[in-house]
Amino acid sequence: MSPGLFRAARLALLAQACTLAGAFQQSASGPIDVIPRAAPKPKTAPAPILRVDSSLVLIPVRVTTPDGASVTDLKKEDFELFQDGVRQTITEFSKDDAPVSAGVLLDISGSMRNKMRKASEAASEFFKFANPDDEFFLVEFNARARLSIPFTRDWAGIAEKIASAKASGMTALLDAVHLAVGQMKQARYNRKALVIVSDGGDNFSRRNLRELKETLIEAGVQVYSLGVFDGNYSVKHTPEERRGPGLLDQVALDTGGCTYPVSVDALPQIGERIARELRSQYVLGYSPAALTTDGKYHRVNLRLASPAENRLRTYYRQGYYAPAQ
Repeated sequence: MSPGLFRAARLALLAQACTLAGAFQQSASGPIDVIPRAAPKPKTAPAPILRVDSSLVLIPVRVTTPDGASVTDLKKEDFELFQDGVRQTITEFSKDDAPVSAGVLLDISGSMRNKMRKASEAASEFFKFANPDDEFFLVEFNARARLSIPFTRDWAGIAEKIASAKASGMTALLDAVHLAVGQMKQARYNRKALVIVSDGGDNFSRRNLRELKETLIEAGVQVYSLGVFDGNYSVKHTPEERRGPGLLDQVALDTGGCTYPVSVDALPQIGERIARELRSQYVLGYSPAALTTDGKYHRVNLRLASPAENRLRTYYRQGYYAPAQ
């Protein structure tokens, strides 16, 4: 063997000896645990949002005069209902005081600090006109939305919780509505409503408005917003708070509900008005003439049959998602 090859072989043997010595030293200090790498979890599709899974479609309808007074003396024949432009036969019609599953969403962010007392009064007026069978839950939100009280008929307990709320922090309004829609899956009744008490100044939500509107349409929940504003609103507040009225209005869009931008002093009266409106709705039901299971959105249009009634205003659910096969 040449001197060069001998030197290379010797270096290789020394390297191998060092490797074995290191392994022996590690073994002497304790057992060597070989932990296999976990196989990556397969990606799963997101859970489906609540859809209409029945051939009977129910549409709550509120009818008012131009000045906002409820109209409660209409008959089934006074309504014409269309799905995707095709007239439907109304097979179910009621206007009795049916129970409601309602969620109250209370803004306890810092911007509400000087408005909490009036907000509590508005909630109390809303509860005073409840049906004994109505059920309610409470979601409080600032930088985080949380379910404070699950569904209960003890509205007095919710009113007490609202009265003791303290305001601080940022505002995650859209996240709160998403949380409330999820809670509605536990509702007992077909009639569902969310009542938001807020100035609308969202500045901390992870969700966006597009996602929220799609979720509300699929859930079939009516949204009422009590926009808690003061007289000097456009001057004193941050840009997101100035956008608050528009955001609250978009949240209620297409749900058959309404937004009431009110001054702080008028809040209690608006709470009573919303409660009365929930008590004075019509419910129209129909089975689509062309029943589909395409999972797609189907638009609903409603109008009053008599030309003399065209001056009246109607508020109703603008459509629904058909069940998927």
